[in-house]
Amino acid sequence: MSENLLEFKNISKSFYGNQVLKDINMTVRRGEVHALIGENGAGKSTLMNILFGMSAIHETGGFEGEVLIEGKNLNIKSPHEAMAAGIGMVHQEFMLIPGFTITENIKLNREITKDNPVSKLLGKRLESLDYKQMNEDAQAALKTLDMDIESYTMVAGLPVGHMQFIEIAREIDKQGIKLLVFDEPTAVLADSEAQNLLKAIRRLAGMGIGIIFISHRLEEIVEVADTVTILRDGQHVETKPISETNAAEIARLMIGRAVTLDRDEAEARKLSDEVELSIRGLQVNMPGERVKGVDLEVHKGEILGIGGLAGQGKLGIANGIMGIYPAKGTVTFRGKELPLSSPKNVIQSGVAFVSEDRKGVGLLLDESIEMNICITAMQNQNRFLKSFGPLKMKDTAKIHAHAEEMIKELDIRCTSSQQNTGSLSGGNQQKVCVARALTQKPELLLVSEPTRGIDIGAKKLILDLLKKLNREQGMTIVMTSSELAELRSICDRIAIICDGKVAGILDPTDSDEKFGLVMSGVKLGEEKEGA
Repeated sequence: MSENLLEFKNISKSFYGNQVLKDINMTVRRGEVHALIGENGAGKSTLMNILFGMSAIHETGGFEGEVLIEGKNLNIKSPHEAMAAGIGMVHQEFMLIPGFTITENIKLNREITKDNPVSKLLGKRLESLDYKQMNEDAQAALKTLDMDIESYTMVAGLPVGHMQFIEIAREIDKQGIKLLVFDEPTAVLADSEAQNLLKAIRRLAGMGIGIIFISHRLEEIVEVADTVTILRDGQHVETKPISETNAAEIARLMIGRAVTLDRDEAEARKLSDEVELSIRGLQVNMPGERVKGVDLEVHKGEILGIGGLAGQGKLGIANGIMGIYPAKGTVTFRGKELPLSSPKNVIQSGVAFVSEDRKGVGLLLDESIEMNICITAMQNQNRFLKSFGPLKMKDTAKIHAHAEEMIKELDIRCTSSQQNTGSLSGGNQQKVCVARALTQKPELLLVSEPTRGIDIGAKKLILDLLKKLNREQGMTIVMTSSELAELRSICDRIAIICDGKVAGILDPTDSDEKFGLVMSGVKLGEEKEGA
């Protein structure tokens, strides 16, 4: 029997001409904990989707290369086939039914039944559930994880740590489980719960189960893994035994692409001492991007970057300030406290927002480009309107003239300013979002993921525009982005968000290693050699 449980051989994948994986090779042995790490967009999720035969892969032309399980090339076409091959996955988001017991959740879709008088007459479909056997199986799976809880307990109301262990118990209860994928399993756990989970992972590996451990927490990877594979921009950077590396080197390999700092100044600019925006104790209940207590100051005339890994809370900050999601705390702009539940009042205070969700929040897709560009200024600043006594009507001539000007300045590719916005490409839709924000003539501009999903030429145009607005008009800008290289190219300072709080504020010229450590939740000055 092959010692190699899983082998990815020369795996490549493209989506609509965009290559997201290129010649990935990776091997997981029996009883090995193999960590998989990379920035947002590095290709981790796509690689796991290939392993699980997800429809998103096969509906977009499949993939190149081979996936070998115990030396056999398996073309897995569905999650059901993956499970049949002995592959399980513990998701970051819980997939439990609160109104069911632990046993019922563990045995869902794999229930054990037994004969009863009716089924003997009318067939197997009317058999009764064998709760005694199911409870015994569930209890055995829980015992494997050293979890002391009765299997007939209802899931509703259990601590999140218990829920995570139930997810694992469900996987190891399956017949013939050979390989388990853990996707950010400690993201929602307290430190003590996370330590218990890491011990359980080592216990499972000791039973001969292969583990793929996906995490951004470098200290956990160093503690639990045998081997680490680093992906960057869809390519395999390196695979190393943990004994031959440490957290600092992993961070450097994860982040370390060639970054060209296209900056106007050879050295850092001197920032104003005047605080334009003060954030104190900000909490935002944005699903998937919760902010848990951010304190931050933005100086007049600076470009402040906000970065961090996905799901750590960076996107929640601007959304909370703008009142898109429920928020509490104190946000003061130019000495005046902003109401966190009133987008209109925030806009009227001189703050504009370019949302990361251009389709859901940023645009009216069924309206024209010119209406999208001008509508916020019309509604909140009474601009682009003509007065007829007590009546006000939109000034179509002014709207059209301003839109044409913005189309030219931002190079929005369209047939005319009256083209339906929904028919534009993603990059051009993003430019319309920026045009609408600039039309408000803001004193403070909040931009979230301004270059997401657009080509390199359009990215440079938008970044150059932000830099121009800041340098020539003195506009204060807060830019949130998953693209660290972009933040480093135009920002004066970069605040890294981890677990809903500010983990550190870095200079854009700081080392890749420093950025990687802070993004992974390691406190600077506390990292240990080999940790």
